[in-house]
Amino acid sequence: MNFARWFAAVLIAAALILCTRGDARAASCCGGGAASPLVIPKFAAAVAAASIDLETYDGYWNGAGAHVADPPGSALSQARLSVGYARRLGDNWQAGLLAPVVMNDNRYANESSSSQGIGDVTANVWYEAFDNITCVYQVESWRDLVPAVYLGGGLVIPTGVSPFDGAASSYDITGRGFYRLDAALLVEKTVFPWSVGFSYSYGIHRERPVNREYGDYVAPYTKRLGDRRSWSLSGGYTHYAPGMGDLTATVAYSDLAEGAATIDGAAVPSSSVARRAVGVTLAWTSLDGAWVARFGFNRAPRLDGWGENFPSTDIYSLGVSHVLW
Repeated sequence: MNFARWFAAVLIAAALILCTRGDARAASCCGGGAASPLVIPKFAAAVAAASIDLETYDGYWNGAGAHVADPPGSALSQARLSVGYARRLGDNWQAGLLAPVVMNDNRYANESSSSQGIGDVTANVWYEAFDNITCVYQVESWRDLVPAVYLGGGLVIPTGVSPFDGAASSYDITGRGFYRLDAALLVEKTVFPWSVGFSYSYGIHRERPVNREYGDYVAPYTKRLGDRRSWSLSGGYTHYAPGMGDLTATVAYSDLAEGAATIDGAAVPSSSVARRAVGVTLAWTSLDGAWVARFGFNRAPRLDGWGENFPSTDIYSLGVSHVLW
């Protein structure tokens, strides 16, 4: 099965359905939900979300940061169907869980492979460091410039198939095989019709024992992936159409870096990674604020210096979320 063609068909069908509906409104409730489908809007009780993502691979960056093309005839892709749910735990606390199903479809030089399975599950908790909605239509005092600030923590659970858990090749991987604990910051501010956002996270992987790699048993050792740092900066504009709702367009720049892995405490040369990308998202919600639909495109430019020991990819995303008030 060609998952890229399957995803394209689903994407076109969904886009036609979304475009024919008239009860759409893009902007989420201020103080929640703009940066992530699983961040609950202020005063809402819960949110459920689902998305389809297609990531296509086109070359990679070597350890020197130079971009290298794949061999002719290669076609690498990974499709992900993710479902998540978040619920409010108190006036300023919320927690959520996100689980993906991963489908790989790869052809590299003369080797072909396809596989599927559950990916790594992520659990998170957020504290809202604000008590009221922070969106404003006009700045009249310094208080109107105060943003919505979230402080969060996340746990990545290695439920997917990794090189250390039975994956026969790198094409069969659906997870990384390591627990990771993240600390995160999210800042949002809207002065209609403009909005800005900033996010930052820092993750620490847990060390684990290893005795096999890609299906072959090896002499036991312990391994830990390097600390992971990521941040993004975004800006958006919202257009309101009476009777139709709001359409919000957002552009973003993201930066990801992970330090060198260690084996038995010794650093592994050339194992650090980096990736920089730009993206755009279009979103609308229903007039009652209960439904949100999103389409996103994220691209890592095929330019030297935009990555390190990492593949260059395009990511297409189509998602919907339902807010419970």
